[in-house]
Amino acid sequence: MKKQFWVFGSKLSVLQGAEDTEGRFDLVEGILPVGSRLPFHVHTKYSETFYVVEGEAMVLTDESETLLKAGEHCFIPRNTPHSIFNNSGDKELKALAVASPSGFATLIRSVGLEVMEGETEPSGEHDFQLVQKVLHEIGDEIVAPPQS
Repeated sequence: MKKQFWVFGSKLSVLQGAEDTEGRFDLVEGILPVGSRLPFHVHTKYSETFYVVEGEAMVLTDESETLLKAGEHCFIPRNTPHSIFNNSGDKELKALAVASPSGFATLIRSVGLEVMEGETEPSGEHDFQLVQKVLHEIGDEIVAPPQS
């Protein structure tokens, strides 16, 4: 059974990490609740491909807004500030993310709170000093949203 982690209100599972792919990529499954929004952020050391399995996602960058439905994907090059929303009514979003080269799985495993059976929300809180440290180590930054 795959291990799930709460990371800022979403359930994430590392399906393949650096140890499985010789550091070439991470494959992560995410389940985002209705109405969730990932903070505007940028990956400086890896690119991300985001694929929607179920539900819908709005991917925002400084230059575009892309609505993705099940079976659709987008590529987010490194150094591209972006955010992902799940505003699909009453359906949670299930998606896959590929980070290349590896890096994202380190964040999940280091700062994530293990999901306990039957949990519908995290039972603890993130250690934000640790979050900042790991974000810095993997080259991720939380940034301000784009100007409208």
